[in-house]
Amino acid sequence: MHFLSLELPRRKGKLLPGVLQLLEKLKSRPHLVLALLTGNVSRGARLKLEHYGVWHFFEFGAFADDHRDRNQLGRFARARAKEKHGREFAASEIDVIGDTARDIACGRALGARTIAVATGRWSRDELAKHQPDFLIDDLSDVKTIIDTLGW
Repeated sequence: MHFLSLELPRRKGKLLPGVLQLLEKLKSRPHLVLALLTGNVSRGARLKLEHYGVWHFFEFGAFADDHRDRNQLGRFARARAKEKHGREFAASEIDVIGDTARDIACGRALGARTIAVATGRWSRDELAKHQPDFLIDDLSDVKTIIDTLGW
């Protein structure tokens, strides 16, 4: 983690178009809960997301230090959601957004709606083979995304 904390400021990375605006819009909706499920360990995820100024949008998360199998992370996230909000969240209330086939599989394991975004290393065609519920090119058209997904 020490290396990551030194390396992040040197990277020329930036948030992709629409990410910040989408997070701001979603966070402002009281009926939504934003959580993070990632194959990263919690400290690494926090370092990365703090570096890009988006860590504070997420109420809680589930991480590689919870379980090494990403498909098991949903149960940790659901338990934390119940602890924080005092109720069970049905699978039909959960959306998993990601840019890899592993993210789609994680959402499926949870019974959640899956939204694949073709902004990472996986192309639109590669993601389509894994049949996400929704497949979008990027997050730049925030209004259309929110309207289409009913958020």
